[in-house]
Amino acid sequence: MKKRGKRNLEHYFTNNTDLKSELRDINFALSEYNFMFKSDNGVFSKNKIDYASLFLVKTYLKYKEKDASSILDVGCGYGFIGITLSKILNTHVDMVDINKRAVHLCKMNIDINKVDADVSLSNIYENVTNNYDLIITNPPIRAGKDVLMEFLKGGLAKLNKDGELWFVISKEKGAKSVKKEMEKLCTCQLIDKSKGFWIILCKN
Repeated sequence: MKKRGKRNLEHYFTNNTDLKSELRDINFALSEYNFMFKSDNGVFSKNKIDYASLFLVKTYLKYKEKDASSILDVGCGYGFIGITLSKILNTHVDMVDINKRAVHLCKMNIDINKVDADVSLSNIYENVTNNYDLIITNPPIRAGKDVLMEFLKGGLAKLNKDGELWFVISKEKGAKSVKKEMEKLCTCQLIDKSKGFWIILCKN
């Protein structure tokens, strides 16, 4: 039982080359925009748009105080957050993920949805060379606290002056303690809550 659980744990933030491919389409609409995403086994939220990711996008669009001229979606999966923001904001978005299948799907979804975006393979910020006005992420909580904090603390180092780091985290998965830890490094604000998820904005 433990081995099966471990396989499930690793399925969307590691590369399992033995995993059978079963492509599927996810159709989604937000505001006046229609999207179609290719998904597959071995990626996060493979059958539907993840609620926390959608809540993050909606909250950012609702509460953002300024436009970001450079955006990075970290741990992008098949590209929902970055592609949605690129389309709605009519701007370029960079995306990265450690999962090769996710990156492949994201490239397909960039073309399908006709957005100005790029995606590349990267272990969190390992291959990220630029700094950004906005870094946005739904980090893989189940990868563990150390990985989560790499997403967040590493993001602070990749922000431009006055840049913003937006992320979503479950209250049950340590939102309070994570916010408290980040407050030691930067200014943190709880922007909104829904169904146990917190949207947090961090600024240097």
